[in-house]
This record gives sequence, C-alpha cells and structure tokens, in this order.
Amino acid sequence: MRFFGTTWVDHDGGYALRRAGIAVGSLAAAVAGCLVLRFGYQGLEVAKVGGFVNTLVIVMFAICSAIAFRKTWEGFTRRHADPAREESLRSLKAIGFIGTLLAYFFRSLTEAPGEKLLRTEYETAVAQYEKRRSTRAGNPTARKKPKPRRR
Repeated sequence: MRFFGTTWVDHDGGYALRRAGIAVGSLAAAVAGCLVLRFGYQGLEVAKVGGFVNTLVIVMFAICSAIAFRKTWEGFTRRHADPAREESLRSLKAIGFIGTLLAYFFRSLTEAPGEKLLRTEYETAVAQYEKRRSTRAGNPTARKKPKPRRR
C-alpha cells in the first residue's frame, strides 16, 4: 500500500493509474530479475561447475520463489500471527524475489496489494468509532445535575 497513500479508500486520486503502474512495474521487475538470473546461470555454465550445482541453483531459486509468492500472497489477506517468524523468512523472500514480484503483479490486477486487509481493518475501526461516538452523551460538564428526590 506504500504507493497508494489513502487513494484506496475511495478509489480516487489516480488509483486506477497507480494500480496499473504497480502491475506493469512489478512484471517488468520480475522479467528483469529473470534476465539477471539467466546471466548468473550462464556464468555458472562458463565456469563449468557441473550439472549438480546448476540443478541445485535452479531448484533453490524455484523453491524460494514459490515460498516467497505464497507468503507474500498470504500477507495481502491477513496479518501474520508471528512477526518474528516472518522476519526470519526475509532472506528467503529476498532470494525468491521473483515470486514476491509476481504476487504483487497478480494481486494488482484485482486490487491494490493489501487493500482487502486494510479495508477490513478500516471498516472495523470506523464501525467501532461510530459505536463509541453514538453512545457518548456529549460534554459531561454541560449536563444538568439531577434534582434530589424528596422522600
């Protein structure tokens, strides 16, 4: 949501253009990342490190990208129960950056990444505020004091 500010609330202020920009940008970054990985793989072939290392690199990037995609996708719909665990997965997400970029791309086709989660939290907060506001009686010093009862 860092590129949207508060435009996601009412879908105004260039929201659609920003969402399209996020989709194009994340897809372009994923393609550029794939090209960089391809150059790295070609470097391994030139160095003739062997088939095992080449296969290991491909499998490692594929697994890390899949995990990064899944964790990023889950982060769009709910808050993580254990932030420390997510912090420990940060390096894995950095290795699998292509999965993270693809998650941003696919999510931005339907909504701003993380919008559903923030909209739910926002609507809950507004409802709680309205409930608290409606039960208030106003300024307590302006209230009239009740008359004493006679017995």
